[in-house]
Amino acid sequence: MSTYFPKKDDIHKEWILIDASGQRLGRLATRAASILRGKHRPVFTPFIDTGDFVVVVNADKIEVTGRKLEQKQYFSHSTHPGGGKFRPLKKAMVERPDWVVRKAIWGMLPHNALGRRMFRKLKVYCGPHHPHQAQQPTPLG
Repeated sequence: MSTYFPKKDDIHKEWILIDASGQRLGRLATRAASILRGKHRPVFTPFIDTGDFVVVVNADKIEVTGRKLEQKQYFSHSTHPGGGKFRPLKKAMVERPDWVVRKAIWGMLPHNALGRRMFRKLKVYCGPHHPHQAQQPTPLG
């Protein structure tokens, strides 16, 4: 018995459309990360990009449970002394809700070159419209 590795011809990338309105942020992110990695396919291999493209619409309508809107904070640093900044989730959702969704999904992908390649297949939009009609994305059920 030999180990099977999918070739480029065996991997057919599709476009998946996810409507984020009314969905929980973490559950949406895990589902999208799983599709980006290709874990829903029988040819899944951890070190090969076998995943699909993911288009997330209505990112501004996601929900979070509990008191996360007030308590969850995003930290960034400018690398200068005293350059640390904290941004609460509530403020981030007002300014850039697509960034919040992208950050949640990025946290669930591998943090290496393969993960960066998978992350480039993610497209997130705040409204219901997206410029990928030509790819005919199939809605996630």
